[in-house]
Amino acid sequence: MTKQKIIYKSERELQEAILEEKRKGIPDLEIGKKYGVNFKYIERLITRSQGLNISNLKIYKKINSLYPKDFREEKTTVWSFKQRGNWATHSGEYRGNWSPYIPRNVILKYSKPGELVLDYFCGAGTTAVECKLLGRRCIAIDINDKAIELAKRKVDFDVLSRQLTFINQEKLSQVYQPELLIGDARNLSFLQDGSIDLICAHPPYANIISYTDSKEGDLSFYDIDDFLREMRQVARESFRILKPGKKCAILIGDTRRKKYVIPLGFKLINIYLEAGFKLRELVIKRQHNYKTTGFWYAN
Repeated sequence: MTKQKIIYKSERELQEAILEEKRKGIPDLEIGKKYGVNFKYIERLITRSQGLNISNLKIYKKINSLYPKDFREEKTTVWSFKQRGNWATHSGEYRGNWSPYIPRNVILKYSKPGELVLDYFCGAGTTAVECKLLGRRCIAIDINDKAIELAKRKVDFDVLSRQLTFINQEKLSQVYQPELLIGDARNLSFLQDGSIDLICAHPPYANIISYTDSKEGDLSFYDIDDFLREMRQVARESFRILKPGKKCAILIGDTRRKKYVIPLGFKLINIYLEAGFKLRELVIKRQHNYKTTGFWYAN
C-alpha cells in the first residue's frame, strides 16, 4: 500500500500539524517523510514557535539518579562518552548542548568546592546543574531569555549534601543554587576583575545551529569571520574576570565549507591566546550518537 502525503490549504495549517506531531513525540525523520519537509524546516519552526531550538517539546524529566553510574574522571586528552549522560535533570532536547560529562570533568579537574564557575553560553543549564551537584558556586548567562527560563527549571531540584559524593567518596559540605542571568558574553561588566575561579563554556558553532529566532546579538547567526571577530571580545572579557592562574575551558567544533574543513577550534584557540591566555591542554572529544546523523545520511 502506497503512503500518500497530506496536502494542507495553508502554510499555517501545515506548521500546526507538525507542531502537534512534535508534542506527541514523533521523530523528525518520520515527520519529514509524512509532510514532505526537511530537518531544517522543522528546526526553524520549533525555534520560532518556542523561542528555543529544542528537539522535544516535552522537556520535563523525572530524576532517577543525581550522579552518573560508575563515573571515572578522564585521564587522557581524548574523551569519549558513548552515552551523553542523563543523570539529574540532564537531557538532550536542547540542540547542540554538550554532554554533562564534559563540564563534570572540567569542574572536577580545575576547581574546588565552593569556588565560582562562570558559563557565559548557558543554554539549557548543563554546566549550572553540574555546579550544583558538585558543590561549586555558579553564574550562568545566556542572551536568550527563553534559554534562561529553561535552565531555571533544570536547576530547580532538591538535593541534600549527603546524597552526593566525589570520586574519592568525600561528601559535599554545601550545595549552592546557581545564579542564572540574561546577558551577553561580550559584555561581562557586572563581574569584577579577577573574580572568577573557572570559566566552562560551549560557544555556538558559527552559523551551524541557530539557537534563537534571529535574536539580536545571538552569535549562532554569525558566519565564521564575524563569529571569530565577536569572540575576540568574549576572550578579552574572559581574561579580565578570571583570577590569575585559573582556567578557562572552551568546547568548540570544527566545520566545513564546500566540502573542506574549516579548523574553527584552532582559530578560536588563537583568539584566546591573543587575549593573554596560555594553552594548558588540548582535549579531543569523540562524537557518538549524534541525533540527526540518520536524517542527514538518508537525505
